[in-house]
Formats: sequence, C-alpha cells, structure tokens
Amino acid sequence: MKLLRAISGNHRAVVRALGRRNFCAPSEEYAKRNYASSEVEYNTVITSLTAQRRNYLLRDVYDDMMLDGVKPERDTFHSLIVGTMKGARVQDAFFFRDEMKAMGLVPDVALYNYLISSCGKCQNSDLAISLLEEMKRFEVKPTGQTYICLLHACAASGRLDRVYAIVRDMTAAGLGLNKYCYAGLILAHMNKSPPSDDTASKIIELVEQSKGWSSVDHTTDIAENVMKGIYEEELYNLPTAEYIHRRAGFIARQFTVYHVAFVACADLRDVQATERLLDMLEKEGKTPDVFILMQIMRCFLGAGDLDRGLRIFEEYMSSNRPPIVELFATLAEGAMLGYTPRGMQVAQDVLVDLNNRGMFLGFKMANDLLFAASGEKTGGYTVANLLWDMMKARKMTPLFPTVEAYYKGLKEREIPEDDPRLMDVTAVIDNLRTRVGPGGGR
Repeated sequence: MKLLRAISGNHRAVVRALGRRNFCAPSEEYAKRNYASSEVEYNTVITSLTAQRRNYLLRDVYDDMMLDGVKPERDTFHSLIVGTMKGARVQDAFFFRDEMKAMGLVPDVALYNYLISSCGKCQNSDLAISLLEEMKRFEVKPTGQTYICLLHACAASGRLDRVYAIVRDMTAAGLGLNKYCYAGLILAHMNKSPPSDDTASKIIELVEQSKGWSSVDHTTDIAENVMKGIYEEELYNLPTAEYIHRRAGFIARQFTVYHVAFVACADLRDVQATERLLDMLEKEGKTPDVFILMQIMRCFLGAGDLDRGLRIFEEYMSSNRPPIVELFATLAEGAMLGYTPRGMQVAQDVLVDLNNRGMFLGFKMANDLLFAASGEKTGGYTVANLLWDMMKARKMTPLFPTVEAYYKGLKEREIPEDDPRLMDVTAVIDNLRTRVGPGGGR
C-alpha cells in the first residue's frame, strides 16, 4: 500500500521508478542515476535542499525513499518537517507528521513546536491550537518554547484574545515572559484587524514592560534546534528571521523587542513612535544595529520625509562601518514612493553608487525594486531601466509579474518596436509566458 500511495501521489517519482526498475538497468548505470540509497545519504540530500530553500522537493525525496525501500527514522522525519517549516509548507509538514505516525513513531515536543511554527507562518491559529490539544491527548508535555510558538502563531493572525489566554496559561504554569513573548504581544497588536487607534502607544508600553523580562524554562528541545540549525527568530517567525545569519553587526539579538517594535512603527509610518523608541534606546546607552536603522529609514521615507531617511543612510556610510546592501535597497525603495523627480533621482544615485562599489542586489531585492520602479508613469523610466540592466548583467531573470510590469511601462512610452531593450524584454516575457502558462503564475 505504501508503494501504491507513493506511485499515485507523484508521477515524476513513477517515471524515475520505472526507469530504474522495470527496464532492469545495469548496476553501474543505476548507481549513476540514483542520488541516494541509504537513510544517511537521504538525510544529506534533505539537509542540502533545506539549505538551498528548495523545500518544495522534499516530498519527492520522501517518495524516492519509499520506492527505494529505505525506512525513515525519527531524525529523518524531524529534518523533513524542519525543511517544510522553513519553507512555510504546512500541508507537507502535516503529511510527514501523518506518515511518521503511520510508522509507529510518536511525535515529540520538538516536532510539535516545528508544526506549530509552520501554522504561524501560514497564519492558521486554529490549526496551531488543535496541535496543543493533540499534545495533551498523546501526553506530550508542552515546554516554554511550545507556548511561545503558539503565542506567535496566534499573534500572526492578530488574535489578541488567544495571545493573552496563552500568557495567562504560561503565568499559571510558573513560566515567566521573556523577550520573545513581548515581541509576540507587539506583533499581535500590530496584526489585529481592524487596527486600533492606540496601537503605537501599546507598542511603546510593551517595550517598557519588556525591560524586566525573565527566562522561560530551557529544555532539551533547545539542543535539538541548535543541531538542526534553527534560531529562535526562525522558530517564532520574527521579522529578523531572514537576517539572523548575517554578520557585521546586522542583528544585535538583545534588541529583539526593539526590532519588532521598530518594524511595527515603520509599517504604521508613525514617526513620533519611532522617535520615542530611539530616545528609549539612547537613554539605555545603546546604538541601533543595522536592522533597526533600516526600519527607521522605512518609517521616515514612508511618511514622506526623504531628507531624514537620506540623512540616516549618509550618517551610517560616514561612520566607517561596512556598507550593507540592504541599506542601499531600503533607501532606493523608500525614495521611489510617490515617484517624485527628486526621489527617483536619489534612488538612481544610490543604485549607481552600489554598482560602482562592486556590490550586488540579491534576487529578491532586485526583483522587488524593479517591480516598484516599473510603476513610474511620467518620468524617464531611468531607475527601472537601470535595475533591468543590473539584473541582466547578473544573469537574473525577474519573476513574471515584474517583467510584465516593466514591459507595460516600456510600452506606455514612445519607444520604436525595433528598440533593442523592448525586443529583449519582449523575448523574456514571451519565454516566461510559455513556461508559466495562462495566468502568468500569479
């Protein structure tokens, strides 16, 4: 039955299986085709795919394990679920959970934490709560980390009622609130729908309260996270999660509550609240890290204060600290808001400076900036053209919606049909349409 389920659920796996088995390939040829033949080798593949963020291939790897007759043990299932958690593939995570149970392996507390975290990434607090109930049925004792994962899963949905209920449960269990709990409370207020008029004041109040935070219990699941290369910022889906591996003073982990608070104020475009947070930091004798500087710039630029946003950037660049690509991208994106002539010129200047320094935008940053620049209606389209050329020089092909937006912007201008740039973009968009099919993959 296991083989039939694998075959019916994955046609690509069937093709591979037929190619390997039914045609009786010689052993040498089989060895060349087969990328793994033991649990250890499959674990190496799973770890590699997770590191490359190719999480969508983990189901294929699992199907191949079944077809090869390799039985996954507990550690393999943990690796699979960690990979799906990092890729926010909650359906795959629960599939692996069910497969694990079918093989007689009872999920432990660390695995439940990963599943709850996956629910948070998909803003499904109902599913996260059901997992806690399942833990009780299977007599798996929640840890402090479990409650924090649950708190953040509910915070992602803006469920203040559930978040405060979890806080009460933690307090009743003798668990103190740590910085990650206060970060979750801030996120819950920020994500509440409809938003409250006093959101900014609540954020400031929570930052003040967090200064007396205490530690929750430290249990063996912490060691498991270290072994799997999972930071708590990733487990709790904090805004800093994608930057936590960066060096050069990008993230100061003691600023966790401030990180979330500055992000919230930047999203609200609340300059007064941002200035209040800055004053609080200064009174503590602390210097903002790069992530906080990015949020301060976002807030000022989002509020239309280009001069202050530019000043933050210039002060950093003159401080002899290492140049950071994300600061260039933040300034360029914020300067383009409203597509004013001066803002577009600032964006162009900062991108030219970035290029002259031999620095490069990552794919996501370049794609997002090009999409934003493509919305310019009246200017010379210089920034969009510059970003297209920068991506082309790095052999990057933007996502279809971005290419489509750039193409429409070109077509709205008086450009001859035989213009080399227009012809190049036309060829790219035609190729992408063929690959993604109707609807453009949106």
